[in-house]
Amino acid sequence: MQYDPAIRHFDLDPTTPGFVQDPYKVYATLQAQTRAFFWEQYGFWCFPHFDEVNALLRDKRFGRQILHVASRAELGWPPLPDHVKPFYDVEQHSLLELEPPAHTRLRLLVNRAFVSRQVERLRPRIAALAQALIDGFAPQGEADLLAAFATPIPVIVIAQMLGVPVDMTTQLLDWSHKMVAMYQFRRDRAIEDAAVAATEEFADFLRRYARARRQEPGDDLITLLLQAEASGDALSEDELITTCMLLLNAGHEATVHGLGNGIKLILESQRDPRALFADGAATQATVEEILRADPPLHMFTRYALDDIDLNGVTLKRGDKIGLLLGAANHDPVRFAEPQHFDPQRPLQAHAAFGAGIHFCIGAPLARLEMQVALPILFERLPGLRLSEQPLYRDTYHFHGLERLMCRW
Repeated sequence: MQYDPAIRHFDLDPTTPGFVQDPYKVYATLQAQTRAFFWEQYGFWCFPHFDEVNALLRDKRFGRQILHVASRAELGWPPLPDHVKPFYDVEQHSLLELEPPAHTRLRLLVNRAFVSRQVERLRPRIAALAQALIDGFAPQGEADLLAAFATPIPVIVIAQMLGVPVDMTTQLLDWSHKMVAMYQFRRDRAIEDAAVAATEEFADFLRRYARARRQEPGDDLITLLLQAEASGDALSEDELITTCMLLLNAGHEATVHGLGNGIKLILESQRDPRALFADGAATQATVEEILRADPPLHMFTRYALDDIDLNGVTLKRGDKIGLLLGAANHDPVRFAEPQHFDPQRPLQAHAAFGAGIHFCIGAPLARLEMQVALPILFERLPGLRLSEQPLYRDTYHFHGLERLMCRW
């Protein structure tokens, strides 16, 4: 890596193996030198400290979109290529990509439906699923816990919530992985074409289910979203489809890697799982420390909605900024000895789920899945240990393992 303090420019390809495996060393180096830096490979300013990240996630001068206040021509952007338009036609209805008042309306509708299911009621279902998965692989004495345990839990739970067949989970994951790849560093035409195809297939699948639920309502999230209203308003079919996609794509990605990274952290720390999960408070503290110490999402971007001078960083309307969630969670000013996994540290808000109006709507479910599944895993497999050194996937700004080979 190269950092020029005179102009605060940072030069590091995020696909560099050392950075992929341990970005926290780089974050620490940058935090010691600057409050903000221009990341050459991305072409925008990034913020690695907790205070700035937390404030900028809430700052109304920034938004997840910019085209609601300026055209592509005004911003000097080239036209969107025709071959990716189907993907962005769907994404334009995503909660993650909207700003008030559209975001306020849609979030209220979705939140009512989502919260009405009372996430806590899913605890027995998650516990039964974790037990059944362990029953399936425990006799083998060895497994890739990322594939056998961490991946199935969130996707099966979301499939059940949506009311789609559980035997569709492999296909749902395939569509989801292809769509999420659009947000990785250095995508190419093959990735874009695969994402468009997956988006169209996924949308067609969900439209059929939504139309069936209109004729025959069920006890599922699609039905609840169809029935959700606020001030006489309701979700359009396009909004419903995009919302269901978002719940799967964002929901499973965070929990899969929350579970995988958490198992790795616990095993490498050699801490006694009986103490980590001794009771509800200990379990909550352990899960929050996992999310702080090794979060599954490391960057969240926003656009400047107007010309802004931000503590010496001059931004023009339409400029993008990168908020480094992973770095913020390792800010030594906020978290003492942030490199250490310490579930006994005092509970403090971290940045793993973001903040402000775009705080992760699925955070309660992700937390519950981790709080339920991890204690069961370590109770059922008391001799659990790593059988090979886990490696992280080259998928920045997501941060998760390639696999998690363990024995017991």
